[in-house]
Amino acid sequence: MKIHKRAPRTILFCSLLLAGLIGCSDDDSNDDSADNGGNGSPSEEMTRVQDTRTFAVDESSLPFEALEGFETSDRWWGVRPNGAGFRVEVPENWNGQLVMYAHGYRGETEELTVSSPSIRYWLLDNGYAWAASSYSSNYYDVRAGVEDTNELALAFGEIAAANGRSLDDPGKIYIHGHSMGGHITAAAIEQETFETANNKVQYAGAVPMCGVLGDTFEFDFLTQFTMAAQHLASQVDSNVPPLTSFPATNYDANLIAAALWDTPPTLSSLGSPNAAGLTMMGISRNLSGGERPIADIGYLTYYYHVVMGTGGSDGTINGILAKPSISNTGVTYQFDNDPTVSVEEQAFNDTILRIEGEPDSNPLRDDGLRWVPLVNGEFNIPVVVLQGLGDLYVPFRHAQLYQQRVEANGNGDWLVQRAIRNPGHCDFTDAEEEAAFADMIAWEQGGEKPAGDDVLDAATVADANYGCQFTLTDRTGLPACSN
Repeated sequence: MKIHKRAPRTILFCSLLLAGLIGCSDDDSNDDSADNGGNGSPSEEMTRVQDTRTFAVDESSLPFEALEGFETSDRWWGVRPNGAGFRVEVPENWNGQLVMYAHGYRGETEELTVSSPSIRYWLLDNGYAWAASSYSSNYYDVRAGVEDTNELALAFGEIAAANGRSLDDPGKIYIHGHSMGGHITAAAIEQETFETANNKVQYAGAVPMCGVLGDTFEFDFLTQFTMAAQHLASQVDSNVPPLTSFPATNYDANLIAAALWDTPPTLSSLGSPNAAGLTMMGISRNLSGGERPIADIGYLTYYYHVVMGTGGSDGTINGILAKPSISNTGVTYQFDNDPTVSVEEQAFNDTILRIEGEPDSNPLRDDGLRWVPLVNGEFNIPVVVLQGLGDLYVPFRHAQLYQQRVEANGNGDWLVQRAIRNPGHCDFTDAEEEAAFADMIAWEQGGEKPAGDDVLDAATVADANYGCQFTLTDRTGLPACSN
C-alpha cells in the first residue's frame, strides 16, 4: 500500500466524465489492465485470511413454506457437498426453465443462510423453477457466490431425482440477485468467468439489482467517502484527529458524525447536517454518480452510518484479498455541482491523505475465479439492471461504470439500465423487480429490446424527472414526478 502526502495534479471530476469528455482515474482504477491483475498470467501463490475461516449451515433454517396457490409445487432443501445450503422450488406446470437467485451480503457471521427470491410468486405463476444457494462462505466472497450458485444450477436434475421427480435439464437458465448478489449476477455472465470458473454455466439472461457492478470500485468508494469525511471533520472540529496513516487507526465515526451533523440520521428520520455536513453532502453526491434526483436524500438517510461503519479498513476487503487494493489517487473531491475547482476544493484535495492499492491484489488465479470476480462488460445475453438513485451504500456510479465497460467492449445492445427513485439500498417494489425480469425474459425469448434510462448523459441524469419512467411507486417524502 502506497501513501502519498499530497494530491496529484487536479483533474475535472466525474460530471465531465458523464458528458463523455474525460476519463476519471479514481473510477477507472479497476481497469482490466490495472490493479486487478488485468488479463495477465495467473498469480503467484498468495494466502488470505478468508481461507482460514469456517462456516456452517443451520439446517433448521432451510425449510420453507408453500405460497398460497402453489401448494402442489415441489420444494426441496438441503446442504450441497461444498457446504452450501440450498432451496429449490419447481411448480407443477414447470416450463422447463430455471432461475437462479443470488442473495446479498451476509456480513461476517459463521452461519450460512438461504433467501428465497422476492419475485418468487411471479416465477411460479409463470411456470419457472428457481433455486438459491447460501454460498459456502460469508464476508464479501463473490467468488464463492458465483461458484456455488453455478454448482447448484448444474445439480438441479440430480436434486430433483433424489427427491423422486425426474426432470430434464433446464432448457434455459437465468440469474438475478440483489446487492452483492447483483455483483454475483453480473460476474456470472462474464466471458472471463465462463473461461475460468470451476463450475461453468451459460446463462440466457440476467437481472442485477442494486448491484456492485464496478466490482472493487465499491471499496474504493467506501474508502474515498470515509477518508473525506474524516479529513473534513478534522478541519472544522479539533476533537476529530486528522487522517495521517492507512489503515486509519485513529478513525472514529462517532466523532466525525458529531462534527458534521446537527442531528444525525436515524432508521426512522432524515438527518440535519451542519455547514460542514452540507459540504460533505456535495462530496457524497459527486463521488456517488453526480447531480441527480434523490442523491442528497440518500445521504441524509441512515445509510450514511452504514457507509461510515466501513471506515478504518485495511484495504483487503476484510480478508477477501491478500493485499490491499483500494485507492483514492486521481480523485478530485468536489463540494458542489460546478466542475471548476475552487480555492477551497483545491486546498482540500492538496491536503487529504492519498493511498494507492497494490497493483497485483486481485490477479487471475490458476485454481478458478479471481478472489473478486471482475465485471468487464463482456457478455452477449440480455441484461436488465435496476439501480437506485439515492442508494449511498452501492451508489448509482456503479450503473455508469457498467455502461462504460459494456460499451467499451461493443456490447451496449445487450444492456438496459433503469434508474429507480428510491432513497435507500435495494428498496425496490416487487412490481418494479417483476417488470424488469419480465421484460428481460420477453426480450430474450424473441421480443424487442425493452426501454431503459440513459445513465451517462449528465444533463439527462440531473433532470428533476429522471427515473420517473420505471419507478412504479412513489416513495413517501420524495419529490413527485411532474409528468
